[in-house]
Amino acid sequence: MILGIGTDLANIDRIAGVLERHGDRFRNRVFTEIEQAKAERRADTAGTYAKRWAAKEACSKALGTGLRMGISWKDMAVTNLRSGQPVMHLTGWAAERLREMTPEGHEALVHVTLTDDHPWAQAFVVIEARPV
Repeated sequence: MILGIGTDLANIDRIAGVLERHGDRFRNRVFTEIEQAKAERRADTAGTYAKRWAAKEACSKALGTGLRMGISWKDMAVTNLRSGQPVMHLTGWAAERLREMTPEGHEALVHVTLTDDHPWAQAFVVIEARPV
Protein backbone atom coordinates (compact mmCIF):
# COMPACT_ATOMS: atom_id res chain seq x y z
CA MET A 1 0.00 0.00 0.00
CA ILE A 2 1.20 3.51 -0.79
CA LEU A 3 1.53 5.74 2.28
CA GLY A 4 2.87 8.85 0.60
CA ILE A 5 4.11 10.33 -2.66
CA GLY A 6 6.22 13.43 -3.08
CA THR A 7 7.99 15.20 -5.91
CA ASP A 8 10.13 18.29 -6.28
CA LEU A 9 11.79 20.19 -9.08
CA ALA A 10 14.90 22.24 -8.24
CA ASN A 11 16.74 24.74 -10.40
CA ILE A 12 20.41 23.75 -10.54
CA ASP A 13 21.52 27.34 -11.25
CA ARG A 14 19.63 28.55 -8.15
CA ILE A 15 21.36 25.93 -6.00
CA ALA A 16 24.72 26.91 -7.55
CA GLY A 17 24.03 30.52 -6.56
CA VAL A 18 23.16 29.56 -3.00
CA LEU A 19 26.36 27.48 -2.79
CA GLU A 20 28.37 30.44 -4.07
CA ARG A 21 26.77 32.92 -1.65
CA HIS A 22 26.55 30.76 1.47
CA GLY A 23 29.07 27.95 0.90
CA ASP A 24 29.71 25.73 3.91
CA ARG A 25 26.95 27.36 5.95
CA PHE A 26 24.37 26.10 3.44
CA ARG A 27 26.08 22.73 2.87
CA ASN A 28 26.40 21.99 6.59
CA ARG A 29 22.82 23.02 7.36
CA VAL A 30 21.19 20.93 4.63
CA PHE A 31 23.47 18.03 3.67
CA THR A 32 25.12 15.21 5.63
CA GLU A 33 28.87 14.68 5.40
CA ILE A 34 28.29 11.70 3.11
CA GLU A 35 26.10 13.76 0.77
CA GLN A 36 28.68 16.53 0.73
CA ALA A 37 31.53 14.12 -0.04
CA LYS A 38 29.54 12.63 -2.94
CA ALA A 39 28.71 16.05 -4.40
CA GLU A 40 32.25 17.39 -4.06
CA ARG A 41 33.63 14.39 -6.00
CA ARG A 42 31.31 15.02 -8.94
CA ALA A 43 32.02 17.22 -11.97
CA ASP A 44 28.50 18.68 -11.66
CA THR A 45 28.67 19.57 -7.97
CA ALA A 46 25.67 21.91 -8.07
CA GLY A 47 23.59 19.36 -9.98
CA THR A 48 24.36 16.68 -7.40
CA TYR A 49 23.36 19.01 -4.55
CA ALA A 50 20.22 20.07 -6.44
CA LYS A 51 19.08 16.45 -6.89
CA ARG A 52 19.55 15.80 -3.19
CA TRP A 53 17.77 19.03 -2.29
CA ALA A 54 14.84 17.93 -4.47
CA ALA A 55 14.88 14.48 -2.84
CA LYS A 56 14.64 15.99 0.65
CA GLU A 57 11.75 18.24 -0.43
CA ALA A 58 9.98 15.30 -2.11
CA CYS A 59 10.51 13.09 0.94
CA SER A 60 9.07 15.71 3.30
CA LYS A 61 5.98 15.87 1.07
CA ALA A 62 5.67 12.08 0.99
CA LEU A 63 5.82 12.12 4.79
CA GLY A 64 2.80 14.43 4.66
CA THR A 65 4.43 17.34 6.42
CA GLY A 66 6.54 19.39 4.05
CA LEU A 67 9.42 21.02 5.88
CA ARG A 68 7.60 21.85 9.08
CA MET A 69 6.73 20.19 12.38
CA GLY A 70 10.37 19.91 13.49
CA ILE A 71 11.75 18.02 10.51
CA SER A 72 15.40 18.72 9.80
CA TRP A 73 17.04 18.69 6.39
CA LYS A 74 19.61 16.23 7.69
CA ASP A 75 16.86 13.88 8.93
CA MET A 76 16.58 12.87 5.27
CA ALA A 77 19.75 11.78 3.46
CA VAL A 78 20.47 10.27 0.07
CA THR A 79 23.23 7.74 -0.55
CA ASN A 80 23.79 5.43 -3.49
CA LEU A 81 24.11 1.67 -3.73
CA ARG A 82 27.11 0.31 -5.63
CA SER A 83 24.82 0.03 -8.65
CA GLY A 84 24.22 3.79 -8.47
CA GLN A 85 20.63 3.44 -7.29
CA PRO A 86 19.76 6.25 -4.84
CA VAL A 87 18.56 5.28 -1.37
CA MET A 88 16.81 7.56 1.13
CA HIS A 89 17.76 7.25 4.83
CA LEU A 90 15.55 8.74 7.52
CA THR A 91 16.65 9.62 11.04
CA GLY A 92 15.36 11.81 13.84
CA TRP A 93 11.93 13.32 13.41
CA ALA A 94 11.56 12.02 9.83
CA ALA A 95 12.09 8.45 11.03
CA GLU A 96 9.60 9.02 13.85
CA ARG A 97 7.01 10.38 11.40
CA LEU A 98 7.58 7.33 9.17
CA ARG A 99 6.98 5.00 12.16
CA GLU A 100 3.77 6.86 13.02
CA MET A 101 2.34 6.58 9.52
CA THR A 102 3.25 2.91 9.03
CA PRO A 103 0.35 0.57 9.87
CA GLU A 104 0.93 -2.14 12.45
CA GLY A 105 2.17 -5.37 10.90
CA HIS A 106 3.84 -3.53 8.02
CA GLU A 107 7.32 -2.30 7.20
CA ALA A 108 7.88 0.99 5.41
CA LEU A 109 10.01 1.22 2.28
CA VAL A 110 11.10 4.59 0.93
CA HIS A 111 11.70 4.59 -2.82
CA VAL A 112 13.52 7.53 -4.42
CA THR A 113 14.45 8.35 -7.97
CA LEU A 114 16.52 11.32 -9.14
CA THR A 115 17.09 12.89 -12.54
CA ASP A 116 18.50 16.07 -13.97
CA ASP A 117 18.59 17.89 -17.28
CA HIS A 118 20.26 21.26 -16.83
CA PRO A 119 18.95 23.54 -15.46
CA TRP A 120 16.51 21.22 -13.68
CA ALA A 121 16.92 18.49 -11.06
CA GLN A 122 13.94 16.39 -10.10
CA ALA A 123 13.13 13.80 -7.46
CA PHE A 124 10.21 11.48 -6.76
CA VAL A 125 9.70 9.70 -3.44
CA VAL A 126 7.16 6.96 -2.83
CA ILE A 127 6.63 5.54 0.66
CA GLU A 128 5.27 2.01 0.58
CA ALA A 129 3.96 -0.14 3.44
CA ARG A 130 4.56 -3.84 2.93
CA PRO A 131 3.17 -6.55 5.21
CA VAL A 132 5.82 -8.23 7.35
